[in-house]
Amino acid sequence: MLKYHNLKTFYIPWALLCAFLFSSLHTQAAGLPDFTKMVEQYGPAVVNISSSNNHKSKDSKRSREIPNIPEDSPLYDFLRKFLEEEERSGGDEDSLPHRFLRSQGSGFIISPDGYVVTNEHVIHDADDIIVRLTDRRELTAKVIGTDKRSDLALLKIDDNDENKDLPFVKIGSSDKLKVGEWVLAIGSPFGFENTVTAGIVSAKGRSLPEGNSNYIPFIQTDVAINPGNSGGPLFNLNGEVVGINAQIYSKSGGFMGVSFTIPIDIAMSIVNQIKDKGSVSRGWLGVLIQDVNSDLAKSFHMDKPKGALVVEIFDGPAKLAGLKVRDVIIAFDGHKITRSSELPPIVGSVPAGATVDALIIRAGKEIPIKVTVGELPAEEDMGRVTGKADTVEKTARLGVAVTDLDEDMRKALKVEKGGVLVKKVKSDAAKEAGVRKGDVILMLGSQEIADVKSFEAIADTLKAGEFVSILINRKGSPTFLAMEVPEK
Repeated sequence: MLKYHNLKTFYIPWALLCAFLFSSLHTQAAGLPDFTKMVEQYGPAVVNISSSNNHKSKDSKRSREIPNIPEDSPLYDFLRKFLEEEERSGGDEDSLPHRFLRSQGSGFIISPDGYVVTNEHVIHDADDIIVRLTDRRELTAKVIGTDKRSDLALLKIDDNDENKDLPFVKIGSSDKLKVGEWVLAIGSPFGFENTVTAGIVSAKGRSLPEGNSNYIPFIQTDVAINPGNSGGPLFNLNGEVVGINAQIYSKSGGFMGVSFTIPIDIAMSIVNQIKDKGSVSRGWLGVLIQDVNSDLAKSFHMDKPKGALVVEIFDGPAKLAGLKVRDVIIAFDGHKITRSSELPPIVGSVPAGATVDALIIRAGKEIPIKVTVGELPAEEDMGRVTGKADTVEKTARLGVAVTDLDEDMRKALKVEKGGVLVKKVKSDAAKEAGVRKGDVILMLGSQEIADVKSFEAIADTLKAGEFVSILINRKGSPTFLAMEVPEK
C-alpha cells in the first residue's frame, strides 16, 4: 500500500508538470514571429546581382576569379578545381571570350523605376551587371554611383519593356531599431537565391577594427549571413528595411553567429546624395582619437571613462577651433560621446561649413567650444597635414631606458620634433601600461617631452601611486597609455 501511495504521489505531480510544460511551449510557439507574409510580399524585391569584368588577363590566358569565398572553404576548392578543369578543356585560348565572373551578391529594389541598392564590393570594377529577380527575369543594370567608405552602391536597371511592374521594398528606420528585436535577412548566400534567415539584433553602434568603416555605426545581429548575402536587406517585423547586410566576422569564411549591417538611415542618406549629385560629402573634424579606459580616466581626473581622447590634430577644423592633444570630447552637436567610435558617424553627418557646439574635458574641467565642421577629404587626399642619438641609455624612474632622436631617426619614425626613443622597458609598471621598445614618448601627463633631460626631470616630479598619461608614437601612429607611477 505504501509503495502504491508513493507511486501515486509521484505520478500526479509529474503529469501536472508535463501539462504545464506543454502549455508553456505552446504559448511560446504561438508568440514566435511568422515571416511568411513578409517574405511573400517583399521577397520579390530582393535580387541576386552578378557582375563580370571583360578585361584580358596580363598573362594572355583565360582569366577567371573565384567569387568572394574564403580560400579555406570547401566550396573554394570545388570551384577552383572546376575552373581549372574548364581551362584545360576550353580549347584555343585566343578563341575564348576574355570574360570572367568577378562577384556575386545581393541587392534590393528601392523604387518602381528600378533603382537598386547593394554593396560597393559586389560590383567593384564591373563592366557588366546582371540583376536577377525571383520571377526569373534577368535585367541589365548600370552603376549610378558608389561610396567606398560606406561600401554602398546605387544601380539603375536599364529602361526596357521587361522592367515593368518592378517590386520594391518599404524603407524603415534603423534609429528606432532596438536590441533584442526580431529581424529577417533575404539574400543569395553562396549563390542560393532568395534564401531567408532570421534572428535578433544583438547590438547597435558597433565599430569594426578593420576596413574603411569609421563612419558606419554597424548593427550587429545573429542572423545567418554568408558570402553572397552582401548587399541584401535586413527587415524588421513590419516588413521595413532597417539595414544592408555587409560583413561577417569568421575564421572559416562562413557564419559564426555574428554579422554586421549598415543602418538604413545612414545608407539612404548616402544613396540620396549619390542620386542627387553623384558623390558623397561628409563632415570632418581633423583629429585622431582613441577610447578612454579606467586608468586614463584617473590620469585625466575624470570620474569615469567616457568620450573620445584626442591623440593627434591635423591642419583642419579641430586645430582652428582650439582643440589640443589630450582633450577628451564628451559631446558633439547635441550627442553625448561615450566611446570614441561614436564620434566619426556624428561628425560625418554634419554638413560641411556648419558650426556646432562641443563639450570637452581639459585638465579635469568641462569646457564648451564651437567647431566649424570641414568636408572630409577624398581618400587619395587624406595624407596628414601637418643631433645623433645618445650612446648612453638613461633609465628614468618610470623604468624605461630612453635616448634622444637624430634627424634620420625622426624621418624613419615620422616624428617631427621632441620625444625620446624607448630602448628598453625594465619596470613592471611600464610593461603593464603597454610601453614597448621602439616607442617614442612625446608627452608625460600634460607636458611635452623635448629630450632625455626633460623626460627625466618631469618623471622625477611624479607622485608614486598616481596614474599618468603617456603619449607615444608607435610606428607613425600616436596613442595614449596610462601608467601607475612606481615607487622611487
